[in-house]
Amino acid sequence: MQPEHVDVLIVGAGLSGIGAGYHLQAKCPTKSYVILEGRDCIGGTWDLFRYPGIRSDSDMFTLGYSFKPWTDPKAIADGPQILNYVRETAAENGIDRQIRFRHRVKRAAWSTPDARWTVEAERISGEGATELVRFTCNFLFLCSGYYKYEAGYTPEFNGTAEFAGRIVHPQKWTEDIDYAGKRVVVIGSGATAVTLVPELAKKASQVTMLQRSPTYVVSRPAQDPLANKLRRNLPAQLAYHLIRWRNVMWGMFFFQLSRRRPAKVRDLILKGVRMALGPDYDVATHFTPRYNPWDQRLCLVPDGDLFKAIREQRAAVVTSEIDTFTRDGIRLKDGRELAADIIVTATGLVLQVVGGLEVSVDGRAVDFANTLTYKGMMYADVPNMAWRSATPMHPGR
Repeated sequence: MQPEHVDVLIVGAGLSGIGAGYHLQAKCPTKSYVILEGRDCIGGTWDLFRYPGIRSDSDMFTLGYSFKPWTDPKAIADGPQILNYVRETAAENGIDRQIRFRHRVKRAAWSTPDARWTVEAERISGEGATELVRFTCNFLFLCSGYYKYEAGYTPEFNGTAEFAGRIVHPQKWTEDIDYAGKRVVVIGSGATAVTLVPELAKKASQVTMLQRSPTYVVSRPAQDPLANKLRRNLPAQLAYHLIRWRNVMWGMFFFQLSRRRPAKVRDLILKGVRMALGPDYDVATHFTPRYNPWDQRLCLVPDGDLFKAIREQRAAVVTSEIDTFTRDGIRLKDGRELAADIIVTATGLVLQVVGGLEVSVDGRAVDFANTLTYKGMMYADVPNMAWRSATPMHPGR
């Protein structure tokens, strides 16, 4: 059976994949394309992650599509809002009709004599049976993200088998997890942790963010007053582009300032934390990292929700290292013990280049770790292929 041929084959029906489909239709209307999606729905990251409070910490004027203005008053959007935005975009533009669900792409081979890719995917039936299907294309566009969908990263902790409660990674959060009235320890201090803690604190009896070392955390209003004012007084598309470029330029300015004047930016960030938590809080221990701003990504808390939860004593931060899990919680290396009914390992993701795809060029396997990349999207000696990820991830990122 001859493989199905398209001009462009897109892998992934998340934020990037849907955007790629739109731009192909708009700028290359004569080109055929198909989107292969391993799961059975649109949305990618924003459908996969279901933990409480999931949100992006990039504003939606920057993260959103240039062709579809973000109209919600909240610039810092939660996961369901973003998921609805992506699905709405796909439906409005007929992109959803180009998606083949339950097609998990496994390998891609480029042939120079044929000037095309041959792509193999496992098509998964409703009963779970798989069938190998092939496609050929002139251009391969990988929009499959940069982490493993199967599982997140969890370090090997001592004593996990002894713990009597439940241990869960946010990537595997399920609806049956009941944390109301429970003692919860969240391990980690990145974007996922600072998202989870204030949300869990609304129902849990006690929430502790356990971190080995601090992260820079900055507060920002969930709504952008200037953006909302511009949208009330200007045409939607004009207002959207003005806000979008203002935010992009501000982000670039702040990054460059962090590079050139790290001490000044550090003092500015810590001043904001002290104002949010009060003069008696130990900011030096819990919110002062050993590195300069933007050596690692900053964490954003909209409307200072994390600081508010700490200030109201609904949440606490502990800075120490884990010795072992125990039956009733976690024992730290400094001798303290944290009681817990649920432990959340917000310890990161498993990074995966090009979705774990096996890629070869004229019979030679491509080792991406040793291949020069151009702007994080294209690779030396790998023709007619681009890789794109839109998620400022973690999804909290």
